[in-house]
Amino acid sequence: MGGSVKFCTFHIRLNHFPQQRITPMSIEQEAEVIEKAKRGDSVAIKKLVDEYAPVIFRFSYNICRNQDRAEHATQETFMSILKKLHQFDNRSKFSTWLYTIVSNHCLMLARSEKTRRTVSLDDEEGSLPEIPIDHWEHDPGVSVERADLKQYLDDAIDRLAPEYKVVFVLRDIEGLSTEEVSSITNLSVPAVKSRLHRARAFLRNELTPIFNEHSDE
Repeated sequence: MGGSVKFCTFHIRLNHFPQQRITPMSIEQEAEVIEKAKRGDSVAIKKLVDEYAPVIFRFSYNICRNQDRAEHATQETFMSILKKLHQFDNRSKFSTWLYTIVSNHCLMLARSEKTRRTVSLDDEEGSLPEIPIDHWEHDPGVSVERADLKQYLDDAIDRLAPEYKVVFVLRDIEGLSTEEVSSITNLSVPAVKSRLHRARAFLRNELTPIFNEHSDE
């Protein structure tokens, strides 16, 4: 994942960013930078871009699974941030507001691609086994170390319908709480849990035969 996005007068480098959650400025520093950015302070705007571009691009790539689409979603997200920054009222975390914007852009991109083959889980509730699934990060069945198995996981995630992929990425890759995902996606907590369960069950069903095959090697 490399490349760059030109954003206004800034040049956002999209290199190999570390896989980490948002750990930006302190709450006080962030609030000060946001207020300055609202007033058009170019240094503050660049600070926000530098701080959040890696997170936005990584999330976009995890949803879009394509360099060009991820870069486009990142650019559109920051365009929206600048246009709507005056609407941010500090009633929610800034990161939650960012995830909401980028999620919407990624969903719009995904829905515009009629030819992509994804699996809708809306009609498969009865066919998915009701097995207890712990948090994905703690599931030994997805402790992927070999590059070939990692590719199988990436391919399986890519087949999820966008609405399920967003919930899965926010909860199990970005590590957000169920309540945060609910706020970002405008879904109820039970709906988030339902989509997450179906996504995890689908991925487990897809990957279990592959892991079994490789465990016999």
